[in-house]
Amino acid sequence: MGCFFSRRRKPAQGGQQQPAGTGQDAAAGAEKAPQYSWDQRAKIDPKDYTFSGLKDETVGRLPGKVAGQQFVIQDCENCNIYIFDHSATITIDDCVNCQIFLGPIKGSVFFRDCKDCKCIVACQQFRTRDCRKLEVFLCCATQPIIESSTGMKFGCFQYYYPELALQFKDAGLSIFNNTWSNIHDFTPVSGENNWGLLPETAVVQDYVPLPSSEELKAVRISTDATKSIIPITRGRRQKSSDESCLAVFFAGDYTTANARKLIDEMTGKGFQLVQTKEVLMKAEDAHRVFQQSASDFIPLLEKGPVVALEFNGDGAVEVCRSTINEVFSGTKVFVSESKASASQDVDNFYNFADMQMGM
Repeated sequence: MGCFFSRRRKPAQGGQQQPAGTGQDAAAGAEKAPQYSWDQRAKIDPKDYTFSGLKDETVGRLPGKVAGQQFVIQDCENCNIYIFDHSATITIDDCVNCQIFLGPIKGSVFFRDCKDCKCIVACQQFRTRDCRKLEVFLCCATQPIIESSTGMKFGCFQYYYPELALQFKDAGLSIFNNTWSNIHDFTPVSGENNWGLLPETAVVQDYVPLPSSEELKAVRISTDATKSIIPITRGRRQKSSDESCLAVFFAGDYTTANARKLIDEMTGKGFQLVQTKEVLMKAEDAHRVFQQSASDFIPLLEKGPVVALEFNGDGAVEVCRSTINEVFSGTKVFVSESKASASQDVDNFYNFADMQMGM
């Protein structure tokens, strides 16, 4: 069978086909080979997207050097590894006693047969198999899964460098969708717990140090929790109070900035940020979540996804409402009406959001 793009040469007069490339007429009539976009792309060398068989080394990739490609890390020991860029997928196999930073991953990150590693990871999907003693500061858009793994510890992703926000966007990840503590153990053992949470006082830099190589020092990193690109949430840690408050910002030019501003205001006043979510809503969803206030907010839902924040602490509802009135007086925001209704507001929204995201 011929190629789809092949062309049959017309025979010369007299029924005989003239040999290709002979005679002036053939030279003049020869067609230039077509050029296709895939022929003009830069050739990908897998070695540029692989760290393999390294020992006692510090290695990494600077922003812009991975640019959405898939990456492989394997058979490394006692290494510090940094991927300061977004990628498609990353697999980490048979690594021992490594410290690893992985920038935003559009798809999945899969750890297999690794042990005694400390990691900072942002991804759409997180999975481990046959791993032992991994400590992970995690941002994961979907429920993280561990399988045949023990001694796993998790904390909330916290990291900053100037290019990181755009990398999250390029990877299609929202900084507000982070289920870092909602771990699913695919192979639980009766009477044992294969995973737990890192201490609240855990300092990222004590687990994954800043890079020591001159090349990687060029990345302007901050591990200060207050500068983290991801809002630091309590997740499934025990709440300090029976009172929570739901605040929902609607899509607009300053949605992210407004949400970050409210987080700073509330945490600065001693309240805890429990969880955040960014999700699209429809009119029927609004009736379930906003109830009697739904009609005020339905027109705003057509503009894009909403950003929801749950704060916890005694007096959270009153302080959140007064802060919204003082700081965001010209912005339409849904806030729980009262302490009595707040818990139901939180449950209604996050149950809906988890269903939307398949969790």
